[in-house]
Amino acid sequence: MTGWPEAGYLRFGWNGETYRWSQAARQIARKVADDAAMQAKWLQCEGTWFVGVDALPTAADGSIGGVSLPRPVRDRIGPRTDLHPAQLSITYLGYPRPRAGESAAAFRYRRDRDAAHMDGLLAEGTPKRRFMRERHDWILGLPLTETSQGASPLVIWEGSHRILQDAMISALGDFDEDLWARTDVTEIYQDARRRAFAQCRRRPLFTRPGEAVLLNPFLLHGVAPWQAAATASGDGRMIAYFRPESRESGSDWLRQK
Repeated sequence: MTGWPEAGYLRFGWNGETYRWSQAARQIARKVADDAAMQAKWLQCEGTWFVGVDALPTAADGSIGGVSLPRPVRDRIGPRTDLHPAQLSITYLGYPRPRAGESAAAFRYRRDRDAAHMDGLLAEGTPKRRFMRERHDWILGLPLTETSQGASPLVIWEGSHRILQDAMISALGDFDEDLWARTDVTEIYQDARRRAFAQCRRRPLFTRPGEAVLLNPFLLHGVAPWQAAATASGDGRMIAYFRPESRESGSDWLRQK
């Protein structure tokens, strides 16, 4: 993907095809969320967050229940036949609560900073260190349920992709791609994140079924706490996310425009 706007994300307005996809996905998502084995694996934060990585059984072209990915999205991302099953991210009334094994500091960060992160930088070990384990082309979010605006929307920091991309070029640009996963980027990442908080506007991206958002892979993003007056159906706030592994070379991916 090229030609990202300075904000680092794109919003797709309401579209009938997108709405049909969301409704087909919601019917299947309900069954996934109600499955006891899925709950045992993915229901976290004292029952307020269903993490749902690869939990929604979408096809490799992004279709679900015989409904194709909507044309506005396909026109932007191009034809894909290598998409992973979508993440089914669901938040419920009361999010966030502490996640099992989460330190007090980590919970405060979840609550006060929306657990803001760049995808693909995985935290490992004790103490946690960050490594580039995954390279994504983009992050596509498709809301499945109607909610009010305060029901744990996706949050982004406008323009933060430039700061984090520059940081990753500094950290990894001189290394062969096969060394990236073993290169500790913790301090560089944390410094870039602090600068993004200080310099970039925090923006909740409230969306409804029939809409979609596409994020630059370097964009700092997270999930806002559920506000006291927020409302949603019993299904909670459901969003399906695709984040495919990039087919670009490491250098091309790292320095994309």
